[in-house]
Amino acid sequence: QVQLVESGGGLVQPGASLRLSCAASGGTLSTYGMGWFRQAPGKERELVAAINWSGDNTHYSESVKGRFTISKYNAKNTVYLQMNSLLPEDTAVYYCAADTLPAPVATITAIRYDYWGQGTQVTVSS
Repeated sequence: QVQLVESGGGLVQPGASLRLSCAASGGTLSTYGMGWFRQAPGKERELVAAINWSGDNTHYSESVKGRFTISKYNAKNTVYLQMNSLLPEDTAVYYCAADTLPAPVATITAIRYDYWGQGTQVTVSS
């Protein structure tokens, strides 16, 4: 059973940066596609960023492209989401997820993800 634990969320001002981490146990992230999703109050969960198992293909939502970066550190079995130039509309609970079926491109469909973390709150406010 794969367990994912997110960390790094918090309260920051607009324009600030945060780095979210997602540590895995019970599985090897080097063989998984990984994704970061977020859900704001009253809104549906949406994909923010995804990376394929080998780390050479990524996908970003238009709202975060150029500001967020997803990466995998296989030696630490951890995936990161570097978030720069944060905006109030980035406020949400952020979840990481694992797609255990290797694919050549990043997985962008939520239903394909097999395991989910519990989420970490990110609040961007002045």
